[in-house]
Amino acid sequence: MSHVQMDHLSWIAYEERLRDPHAVVFLPVGALEQHGPHLPLGTDALLAAAVAHSVAEQVGGIVAPTINYGYKSQPKCGGGQHFPGTTSLDGSTLSAITCDLLAELGRHGVRNVVVMSGHYENQWFLIEGIDLARRRLGPASTLNIMRLEYWDFLTEATLAGVFPDGFPGFALEHAAVMETSMMLHYFPQLVQLDKLPDEPPADFPPYDMYPTHTHWVPGSGVLSSARGATAGKGKLMADDVATRIAAAVRAEFMTPAGEGA
Repeated sequence: MSHVQMDHLSWIAYEERLRDPHAVVFLPVGALEQHGPHLPLGTDALLAAAVAHSVAEQVGGIVAPTINYGYKSQPKCGGGQHFPGTTSLDGSTLSAITCDLLAELGRHGVRNVVVMSGHYENQWFLIEGIDLARRRLGPASTLNIMRLEYWDFLTEATLAGVFPDGFPGFALEHAAVMETSMMLHYFPQLVQLDKLPDEPPADFPPYDMYPTHTHWVPGSGVLSSARGATAGKGKLMADDVATRIAAAVRAEFMTPAGEGA
């Protein structure tokens, strides 16, 4: 995959790639966050980067180094900050890092960027970073930015195949079937299936408490059972999101105005 990685290119090769007005740079953003006893702390960053690479290979893109830290883990979608190893950024820090990197890409002459998040809690701080970068670059900038969470590209048909007993929702899928399956597909050596927890899904009330009620969160940190995860399901989901994200990238960045996708 080195031919798509920005940090594996010389500055001359990078500059040559950017002469193509349709060149796309992908910026994966993840987190360093607990993912139960069976998945690594870097799951969100690993998956964001893997999907970005898959899409870049389809569209001839470049993948910038991943932002490996994300916004603070929340109990209802990430288990929370109380788990050892969960190492997070303040929202303003994530926004500032995103702003700086996007502004630098714009300074290089990059025209098209995809900010690809693999961490549920990042969304609004990435949006703020994008807004600040566009403000810094000014109205004359030719930089166009697409922001997405890769899981939003899963089709209902794929979700039905992966979750025959019903989809629990993306928030509760933390370290569960979806992420475990995709890790089995991309990074099987990092998954410890013998350590899968056997707990019922989390049952959160419709409100939050501060300080956090950590007893709401299953002790394993897994919010819904990962039983049933397979590499085959992971490949199905990975292929689905990569194909559909690639189509969106082509439609926005590679199709002349007025011609449609």
